[in-house]
Amino acid sequence: MSVGHQLLLLFVFAIPVACVSWTVTHEEIFREVREWLAARSQAARHILSRKFFSVLTCEYCFSHYVAIAMLFVTRFTLVFPGWRGYVLAGFSLVWIANLYMSLFGRLRLAITSERQDIEVVEKMVNQENAGKDAKR
Repeated sequence: MSVGHQLLLLFVFAIPVACVSWTVTHEEIFREVREWLAARSQAARHILSRKFFSVLTCEYCFSHYVAIAMLFVTRFTLVFPGWRGYVLAGFSLVWIANLYMSLFGRLRLAITSERQDIEVVEKMVNQENAGKDAKR
């Protein structure tokens, strides 16, 4: 497989890694599980237990596990065959997936900000219209 084809697959495989990582660590459907894990990470006695539970609530940390699962399912290696290719592909998948998640987070923030701006403008217009109607 050519390096160009491998790079294309890297960017394509990073999409589901980012999607699963974001969904588990941010979206409402997993909120209860995430809250339970966060509580366990705070209350656990041993540092290994605390770290284990906190890793499952961090998008960056969790993306490593999702990337490992993706590599297991696809047998994708990058540049080198064997274990070196898996290591390179794994860290590359995590890096690209986290770029995707950062872009998605910024996009969601921009959309939320625009919605709030629109609500403010709509309230101002409604108040102006109500003031004009009162004068009539």
